[in-house]
Amino acid sequence: MVKIMGHRGAPAYEPENTLRSIRRALKMGVAAVEVDVQLTRDGLLVVIHDDTLDRTTNGHGAVKDFTFAELRALDAGKGEPIPSLKEVVDLIKGRAHLVVELKQPEAAPALLQFFQDHLIFDAAQVISFWHPVLKTLKEQEPRLRTGVLMVGCPADPAGLALAARAETLVLNYRYVNRELVDAAHRQGIRVIVWNIDDPEILKPYLAMNLDAIGTNRPQEIINYLNRL
Repeated sequence: MVKIMGHRGAPAYEPENTLRSIRRALKMGVAAVEVDVQLTRDGLLVVIHDDTLDRTTNGHGAVKDFTFAELRALDAGKGEPIPSLKEVVDLIKGRAHLVVELKQPEAAPALLQFFQDHLIFDAAQVISFWHPVLKTLKEQEPRLRTGVLMVGCPADPAGLALAARAETLVLNYRYVNRELVDAAHRQGIRVIVWNIDDPEILKPYLAMNLDAIGTNRPQEIINYLNRL
């Protein structure tokens, strides 16, 4: 059965990219959790999607302008703090695969150092829309597993992954069909789609031999799969 990935944890039920959201996704039985990382002013990796604080916290301004300690004083929803990447790794360790989206190229060196310091190459991978950055990271650290994010349907999506030395395509589900998945698999490229939240939309994708499906609503999707 296809693996289900909680997108930012379980944000349909809990504040996105918080430990609370990730715990909820793990309790629901996801095989993987996707989170986003940004760099603080003092060079630490925190888990938050936007490069600004305004949408998901009670703070204002750019994440990069605040220290980790300053960010920890903010409310990311239901009293939850913005977590560090280390906290997320410790929570997920041994329970699910971790997919880390690199939001800004400037955070790449710190993220690579984090993987090297914590030796999580088997337990986690890095994905990004910044394909040249992924290529550089892979050249610097061959143990790192990576995935190229894309919106749209290029003529040769697997070729773009190979050009970036990535093992995985991470695509918006609307642009994916069985032919694309089969072509990618023939070249040794895995395919993850994001984000399917409705079981009615999910149905045709179950026949595509996908490697994983991202969702904001893990409970509904997992419940549907368990009924099949």
